[in-house]
Parts: sequence; structure tokens; C-alpha cells
Amino acid sequence: MNYFLLKTEPTDYSIDDLRRDKKTSWGGVRNFQARNIVRDEIKKGDFCIIYHSSCVIPAAVGLGEIVKAPYPDLMQFDSSSKYFDPTSKKDDPRWFAVEVKFKEKFLAPLPLEKMRTIKELSDMRLLARGNRLSFMSLSKMHFEIIKKLSS
Repeated sequence: MNYFLLKTEPTDYSIDDLRRDKKTSWGGVRNFQARNIVRDEIKKGDFCIIYHSSCVIPAAVGLGEIVKAPYPDLMQFDSSSKYFDPTSKKDDPRWFAVEVKFKEKFLAPLPLEKMRTIKELSDMRLLARGNRLSFMSLSKMHFEIIKKLSS
């Protein structure tokens, strides 16, 4: 089993939306480095921290589970989608999505600024300068620390 952090802007799709929907296709990634993580690393049964970004208080807000392995992101073929990619072909898709199931909303979201003060999280990719990835790997230790401090 692997662990990941999935970023989302709460004004687009929040942990409350995931709780309401129970599961969703998590796609729209248009960064090659993040795409490679989705395509090559994420597997059915993996767990993820849902993280709200681009908001007043960026924070880890809940847990999800990957319930469908990576598959071509259908938005890349939809010309009416903001994620349309005219260079991507159905027989050679460029972008991928996974299906995420809601597991838990944290009782106490763990803000980014608090994470920066926790020594055991100091090497977590989220805390690196200039990090803009919407999907990133987490160590089991990082996953467990975030979960423990948010419950």
C-alpha cells in the first residue's frame, strides 16, 4: 500500500463535496510530473490525504481511498472542458485520473503552517519551496503523523 497527498481548491471541489458524493473521479491534472505519479505510482487500495490549497488556511482536511486504478482522464477529449487537450489521442492518452472514495473528514484540519513546525514532516515534499504538484507521494510515517494530528 502507498500513500499520497491530493490537492484540491475547496472552491472547486472540497472534502465536503467528496463526503456528499461518496466517491469521484479525480482528474484534471495537467502537469507531467503529477501525471506520472498518477499513471505510474497510484494503485487501487492506496490511501490519500485530501489537502485544501489556494485558500485562506491551506490544510490537510481528510482521508480518501483510491478505489479505481488510473485510467484515461475523459476531460482531455471533451472540447467543452477546461481540461481539454487537443493533442491527446484516445489511442494514446496523455492524462490520467483515479477514482477516490471518501473515508473521513478530519475533526481538526492540519494547517500548512503547523506542518512546517513538525520536525518529522520537514522532508515532506509539500513543504518544499515552489511545490505546485496536485498529486504527491507521502511516506507512511508522514501519512500517520498527519492523520494522528488531525483526529
